[in-house]
Amino acid sequence: MQGGVSGFQNAPLTRAVVLASGLLSVVFSAQRRSRALVLSYQGIVKSFRLWKMFASGFAFQSTPELLFGVYLLYYFRVFERQIGSNKYSVFSLFTISVSLLLEILSLVLLKDTNYLSTLACGPYGLIFASFIPFFLDIPVTSRFRIFGVNFSDKSFIYLAGLQLLLSSGKRSLIPGICGLIAGSLYRLNMLGIRRVKIPQVIASFFARFFAPSSGGSSRPSRSLVGNMSSRTSRAVQNNQPSGFAPVVEPPESSIAMLVSMGFDGNAARQALMRARNDINTATNILLEAQTQKCLL
Repeated sequence: MQGGVSGFQNAPLTRAVVLASGLLSVVFSAQRRSRALVLSYQGIVKSFRLWKMFASGFAFQSTPELLFGVYLLYYFRVFERQIGSNKYSVFSLFTISVSLLLEILSLVLLKDTNYLSTLACGPYGLIFASFIPFFLDIPVTSRFRIFGVNFSDKSFIYLAGLQLLLSSGKRSLIPGICGLIAGSLYRLNMLGIRRVKIPQVIASFFARFFAPSSGGSSRPSRSLVGNMSSRTSRAVQNNQPSGFAPVVEPPESSIAMLVSMGFDGNAARQALMRARNDINTATNILLEAQTQKCLL
């Protein structure tokens, strides 16, 4: 599940979130102000400190939370590659906002009890909302046993999420649950949110800062508003033999598996059709097409 293209290729928004989370966590930790980031009824509802709401949405309070959180954010870049950075931006904004509102609501409801006074800080909403498509859309590619217990290649992601969920007890449990609810609402297309897109002007503006440059060119990348460059798709098309007979449409699980490796969805579909739905052959075709693209 970790094969294929590594790094933040075709995932500029994830790259920005990971950098913001890491930098803010280190800065507040170095200044010994990590405790000031926790969400509380006094600090959010009564004082209404907007800077605290923003900072607490990205910065983790402890090193273990930072390590597990950044690892999960980095892994879930697969969804940005799968649906494109534009829709992933909508997914991120929606889940972070809804999760934050639910967290504030929980603080209001529990303010007169001794059960909960503060909540853990960090992008819990985005991380645990991503477990919804991870559970539903990412296929299991391998299974194995350890000391008689069955595991799959997805098990370690679930274990990392469980560790983060319980890292601060009930203080981290509630933000995690709020993230799961936000991810479920997005999945259910609440208010038609899955059809919403970031306007082209705004997407192009942020692409100048978040999208990595290629070959030292100053021209902004288009990866924030779409998937991988269509040059890979054209390379796959050019490699098809002229006598190739049409085949059945590739299954979505196979396309998702190749997308999880960092390949473009359209290129993955074409490669699978050329390889007659053989994933190994399709992977070789895509890697060869990428090599040709790099040489151009």
